[in-house]
Amino acid sequence: MSELCYNCFKPKSACLCSYTKEIDPGIKFVLLMHQKEAKRQRTGTGHIAKISLKDSEILVGFEFEHNKRLQELLSDPQYFPVMMYPGEEAWTAKKEGFGDVLKGKKLLVLILDSTWFCARKLIEHNPFLLKLPRLSFYGDYRSIFTFKHEPRPEYISTIESCYYLIKEMQENGLCPADVDPEPMMNAFKQMIKFQLQAENERILGIRPNSHSYDAKYNKLREIPTFD
Repeated sequence: MSELCYNCFKPKSACLCSYTKEIDPGIKFVLLMHQKEAKRQRTGTGHIAKISLKDSEILVGFEFEHNKRLQELLSDPQYFPVMMYPGEEAWTAKKEGFGDVLKGKKLLVLILDSTWFCARKLIEHNPFLLKLPRLSFYGDYRSIFTFKHEPRPEYISTIESCYYLIKEMQENGLCPADVDPEPMMNAFKQMIKFQLQAENERILGIRPNSHSYDAKYNKLREIPTFD
């Protein structure tokens, strides 16, 4: 088993720490990580987001209504808590009045960090989350996570959600314009390259193959340059 980096939670041979740097967007990000996602470090992006975003936190679990740390954050008067989740009544960075509700408060953004199947389970088990004000995007985004198939094309990864939210907040003067979120995406792109390279090496017999024979796991993948 590969030795693990306990900062980005990737194998040390594919450590991503040097590809990103900490930024302070003036937003408190809290990632609610499904306990199964905590074990899926091969393709998970939550830990990369955490090391990239100052003061961000990861809370691992399944039942969050009685999570002491989460309840502390939700009751802290310095924050305006929102759930990153679509809906007709969801705020967006450009929706009229959003800047006004933030006056004097720091935005606290909760993001579900899990597969979409597990995200639905988290919502079903924690209905209080959807009673919080919701926040969503006004832009239409597609993931560059090419080796991970999502149920719908607009479903994007945790780190992409953080990245695009920061960009939209900047576009509307709600986040410092001099904050550069690109290192987050640089680390994400490098993770994709590492993963695809590892898959190709397994197919070529350079490293042990963890998959039983299956055509979808035995076709060499093109590694994007992201130019």
